[in-house]
Amino acid sequence: MRRLGHHRQHAKLGGAGGLKGMVGRLSIAVAVLMICTISLMLSSTGTRNTGSGYRSEIKLDELWRSADSGGWKPSSAPRSDWPPPPAPSESNGYLRVRCNGGLNQQRSAICNAVLAARIMNATLVLPELDANSFWHDESGFYGIYDVEHFINTLRFDVRIVERIPEIRKNGKMKKIKAFQIRPPRDAPISWYTTDALEKMKQHGAIYLTPFSHRLAEEIDNAEYQRLRCRVNYHALRFKPHIMKLSQSIVDKLRSQGHFMSIHLRFEMDMLAFAGCLDIFNPAEKMILKKYRKDNFAPKVLNYDERRAIGKCPLTPEEVGLILRAMGFDNSTRIYLAAGELFGGDRFMKPFRTRFPQLENHSSVEHTDELAENTRGLLGSAVDYMVCLLSDIFMPTYDGPSNFANNLLGHRLYYGFRTTIRPDRKALAPIFIDRENGRTAGFDEAVRQAMLKTNFGGPHKRVSPESFYTNSWPECFCQTSPQNPADKCPPDDVLQILSSRLESEESEETDDLKSLTTSNLTVSGAER
Repeated sequence: MRRLGHHRQHAKLGGAGGLKGMVGRLSIAVAVLMICTISLMLSSTGTRNTGSGYRSEIKLDELWRSADSGGWKPSSAPRSDWPPPPAPSESNGYLRVRCNGGLNQQRSAICNAVLAARIMNATLVLPELDANSFWHDESGFYGIYDVEHFINTLRFDVRIVERIPEIRKNGKMKKIKAFQIRPPRDAPISWYTTDALEKMKQHGAIYLTPFSHRLAEEIDNAEYQRLRCRVNYHALRFKPHIMKLSQSIVDKLRSQGHFMSIHLRFEMDMLAFAGCLDIFNPAEKMILKKYRKDNFAPKVLNYDERRAIGKCPLTPEEVGLILRAMGFDNSTRIYLAAGELFGGDRFMKPFRTRFPQLENHSSVEHTDELAENTRGLLGSAVDYMVCLLSDIFMPTYDGPSNFANNLLGHRLYYGFRTTIRPDRKALAPIFIDRENGRTAGFDEAVRQAMLKTNFGGPHKRVSPESFYTNSWPECFCQTSPQNPADKCPPDDVLQILSSRLESEESEETDDLKSLTTSNLTVSGAER
């Protein structure tokens, strides 16, 4: 609520003048009170309820449950007119993309590819997953995701083919060669409807590569954002054997009670990226410096400055200290989702001493498939699903981490499942004081810093938070909303979309029959 500025009134308190002054000030106070009340009422009807806000104290029994939803529930179905995708004869062409990076960077790129195809009125070719840039894993889309489910789930949004079909030209079957384009980073919608579309119409197909972060995240179109959610949280389903393996691990962990998952991002690539080297010995520093030189742009980074503003990944020991200050004890079961931790057991020992019940996918499920692919796409996919289904998820470095950011968004959509997101900037001076021997009040200081964080409930997205980390409010709805835009779609929305799609397909079939009857020598490709 805005404060109403006013000038201080000076008057003598005495006699009739004092009485008049007092009455005048009382009238002003009443008027201000009425204005504030009206302003508050107006603001409450024009804003969205985001739940209970910050906690006043940390209660472990509440953390093991989902966060307060504030009356919101996930919903990514269209809420306005959403025409079916174009018939093959009306498509502007084919869109191919190559998704680079790790599993979750590729996942975001797939969402963007579907949206780009929708924007351009194009047919999407099943996205390619780069096997060389990160994982050195040849699994591809077919090896990780359920292709049939992907295509079927998005049938109301885009047409998807597994490959570009051949066309008949001059009596011969020929392949359409997609015109290769390197799209600009975070390209606006206008780039796709002009530059990219022009090339597509000219060549019949375009190939966008690389395709990581090549479509702007913040788009002023709620339906487009909801399409991203339909792809991310409904269409992209891992293959049945991955889902079964993940569920088996979750069942074994939960058979002994609640469990927490932690994405311990204390790995060479992230440490080198952050420039946080001073806690390592000379040999380790050399390794990190070389990795940084080979993989990142030159930049002078001061460890003390970056540490003081929370730019360094939390060490395993710091993670343990946070959990202990919050009240978790050594009986807490923890699933670790992490690659190879840099620095070895020297850094893990303090954490393991406080929390000995540590597991990972290899220790819980002994399968040859996992043993062979623990560092590949399969291992990452299993880690993703176990972290998604865990009672509590804690990322230790959610800055440029696609794994953590996507999981935060998925858990929000999956029912506001509890997350513990350490505020590294607020915690940094507390840890620095402890290292300098000032340990008095440490646990209480950590608790107070953590109380000012969000534990998984609905909250406003503020930069640099990504849409894939927080899709509220676009992908959520309320049955009795204050804002009409937040009203849930009708229960029969899928039947409505299905009938429209069937109607379009029926018209296309009639048109094809008419053309075939009138000229039997014209092939489907030439049409």
